[in-house]
Amino acid sequence: MSDIYESAANSLGLFSSPCLTKVELRLTCKGISDRDALSKPDPCVILKMQSHGQWMEVDRTEVIRSCVNPTYSKVFTLDFYFEEVQRLRFELYDINSSHNGLKQADFLGSVECTLGQIISHRNLSKALLRPGGTVGKAIITITAEELTGNDDYIELSFSARKLDDKDFFSKSDPFLEIYRVNDDATMQLVYRTETIMNNLNPVWKTFKVSLNSLCSGDHDRKLQCTVWDWDSNGKHDYIGEFEASFKEMRGAIDGRQVQWPCINSKYKVKKKNYKNSGIVILNQCKIIKMHSFLDYIMGGCQIQFTVAIDFTASNGDPRNSCSLHYIHPYQPNEYLKALVAVGEICQDYDSDKMFPAFGFGARIPPDFKVSHDFAVNFNEDNPECAGIQGVVEAYQACLPKLQLYGPTNIAPIIQKVAKSASQEVHTKEAMQYFILLILTDGVITDMADTREAIVQASHLPMSIIIVGIGNADFGDMQMLDGDDGILRSPKGEPVLRDIVQFVPFRNFKHASPAALAKSVLAEVPNQVVDYYNSKGIKPKVPSEYQSSRPFGP
Repeated sequence: MSDIYESAANSLGLFSSPCLTKVELRLTCKGISDRDALSKPDPCVILKMQSHGQWMEVDRTEVIRSCVNPTYSKVFTLDFYFEEVQRLRFELYDINSSHNGLKQADFLGSVECTLGQIISHRNLSKALLRPGGTVGKAIITITAEELTGNDDYIELSFSARKLDDKDFFSKSDPFLEIYRVNDDATMQLVYRTETIMNNLNPVWKTFKVSLNSLCSGDHDRKLQCTVWDWDSNGKHDYIGEFEASFKEMRGAIDGRQVQWPCINSKYKVKKKNYKNSGIVILNQCKIIKMHSFLDYIMGGCQIQFTVAIDFTASNGDPRNSCSLHYIHPYQPNEYLKALVAVGEICQDYDSDKMFPAFGFGARIPPDFKVSHDFAVNFNEDNPECAGIQGVVEAYQACLPKLQLYGPTNIAPIIQKVAKSASQEVHTKEAMQYFILLILTDGVITDMADTREAIVQASHLPMSIIIVGIGNADFGDMQMLDGDDGILRSPKGEPVLRDIVQFVPFRNFKHASPAALAKSVLAEVPNQVVDYYNSKGIKPKVPSEYQSSRPFGP
């Protein structure tokens, strides 16, 4: 086991690995061909990054309906490492208008490049490679901008009243676009609101943008704001526009409203008594100070690590060398490799180094009833094990006492950890963040309950890592990422934030444990920061907690 521990220990710099800078990527496409002769495409771009030979989805843009030349408002924020070759792949899809997911989508082509190439060009334009490798007519342009200095975010809430009616048989369907005017007079889309159907007095959803995106840190920079009437054919009707600046928007910080008349310049010339085409109102402007993962860790936030292990019969009899649970005297099985690789990272951020370990899918003594959340040490009052080595020992000791059974239900264990995380919510302090590692060999059988449990857990200080063990078909597991990029409960409620990471262990079978750990834990720092920032919870400064708190050996 020592070499596994050593390999995992080599990746302990994961959470604090210094990146050179953060960059924001924005996308536009030109000349997307119509796959359907009767309608224009509904394009969406998916960003993937290569990790250990595998293309992993990082994020995706919004879907823009009926558009051959889309400009996306979605901004991709990436860490840039000068010393690494960071390979990116941009995949363009035509999304079925009645179905936002990729299952019904047409793949239109892709572009591959490195993050370094984008940064060195600032604006990188490449022709899309169509399926089959032929060069298409569509061009994708990627614009990079370094995030420097102030990384605060701004939360804005807009509404409007008495907008012009552009439709004959119904009222206008307005949406708002905000553009930043750059030093060279070019305009960069900062944000596009959702469309409010059939309403001349729309109230748009509150949204958040970085101060850097909005005005490059220049509070007096001109912002061009345009209101459109959405049309299904993509030819949106112009309602009017106004100029603003962040300096003006700050007037709404104290709860006061800031208003601008929405002007249609053609109407202003043609109509003698023309006043405006409506009033746009900023109801709220809130500055959100962004703190880093290290701010929270150094402020005393502890990572509470819990592991859950699949003991269903599909793993095979542990006494058989073909079993995924077989304990080889010299070579650890995949369960142990994954447990040690991920656990070794997390234990450095937990002062007492006591880790709850649970099992699911087995009949357990003394009555041998099936349980989906039993303590691996069989001590239900205290399921904690001393360090990762303690978890390993408890796992090995329990195997001969269990009867592997089924089914593969993981909702109970998610709910159990969520119950602990929910108690942390009431403290309103950044003291404990929970990571649940689930190791499973098969497709989840309680998918509906699992989706519901994950949606509820997304409101809590909690992240879930699922590692697929063995050679099963884990295709259905991708549902946990949501068919349209957003996981939803069976009732349609979306996750508040992305908290699930799934990887098959076989992708890392020939890589070091450090590679697996880096892959599954890379998103955790951002998830921690996103949770506490969304709750407005600031990290404590070191003087506010015991700097001499005991660390385990």
